[in-house]
Amino acid sequence: MSEAPQNIEAQKPEKNQKANIVYEPQEFLIRLVGNLIIFGIIFLSAFITLLLNTDIVEEKIATWKQEAYEYAAENGLVLNDVVILGRDKTSKEDLLAALQVQRGDNFLKIDIHELKNRVEALPWIKEAVIKRRFFPNVLEINVKERQVRSIWQINEKFHPIDEDGNVIDAPFKPQSPILLIVGEGAPENINHLLKAIDANKKVLERVKVANYISNRRWNLVLDDIEQGITIKLPEENVEEAWKKLLKLDVTNGILKRKLTIIDLRLKGKITVKLKKTKGKAPVSLNKAKERRV
Repeated sequence: MSEAPQNIEAQKPEKNQKANIVYEPQEFLIRLVGNLIIFGIIFLSAFITLLLNTDIVEEKIATWKQEAYEYAAENGLVLNDVVILGRDKTSKEDLLAALQVQRGDNFLKIDIHELKNRVEALPWIKEAVIKRRFFPNVLEINVKERQVRSIWQINEKFHPIDEDGNVIDAPFKPQSPILLIVGEGAPENINHLLKAIDANKKVLERVKVANYISNRRWNLVLDDIEQGITIKLPEENVEEAWKKLLKLDVTNGILKRKLTIIDLRLKGKITVKLKKTKGKAPVSLNKAKERRV
């Protein structure tokens, strides 16, 4: 026989009965510390946000810096002198005008970064290193000037060009013979050309004019601007064509001949024009005839 079912309803708690929860002391402390940390983070974030929005910190730091500068100046930290090193083409007056400092200025308040930018804005200055030297309080300006590598002729005007192919916006009178480059786009492309034709330094020194033709290729003039040999370089494979010319000069002395034009524009073929040969066709040289030049 089966037993009578138990009264399940009697085992259920009453609907309104509340459970009794007891916290251990250790758990209570952990919860308290956690809540305090959270409230602390919220308070600190709000405080920092308030300071940043009201610029209180920035204003306070600026005030402290100003007071420190004034105290330093009162106790002898003022500019005593300016020393300039490496200057050649740049005048002392131009440098001092760019620096805008004078003896007695607060030594700590001088903005080195700003001075560097103003000095490097001068046309001849490529790089400037500026340092403070304490006791005596001297501002040391060490400059590196641009070196003129060529003169660019454009629109009947002449401009010095530095070793990086940049135009120097300043007057310049060369003291010795210098490469003359001609044509639009010549300064930006001159270094690429010089790198391609530097296999023989002695021949390279003979180049007096480099004329950039239609922003595509170069004509070079050797020895004399008016009476020299004009070498017409191809648009592509300049280095290969130049080495071929140098080889021909070694074997046949072509650059010692009385020529007015050497045309290297056609691959595998060299055409030359002799001096005082009006009415005569230019001489064409291919690989088989190179030794007969």
